[in-house]
Amino acid sequence: MFEGPKPNEIEDWVCVFERGTEYEVESAKNYLSSMEIPSQILSKRDSAFSLNVGETALVYLYVPKDYERQAREALEELELPEDSNREEE
Repeated sequence: MFEGPKPNEIEDWVCVFERGTEYEVESAKNYLSSMEIPSQILSKRDSAFSLNVGETALVYLYVPKDYERQAREALEELELPEDSNREEE
């Protein structure tokens, strides 16, 4: 029925990373920054309720479209623990 939450579409930006914790996304952003790849975080976490599941708990990392390939390749090398809050499909 539902496909799950999806990142927002933002003109000239593409979502390259999503997790359930800001820590993981912040780590990825710092890693890309060290490679001089610009990025921005969009958090949908509901801080009022500290939710860790569902659409109101995801944090997204966006890069300019021109950097998408470079960012995806860099993030493949980044070793972060698997997000235990996401269900396997």
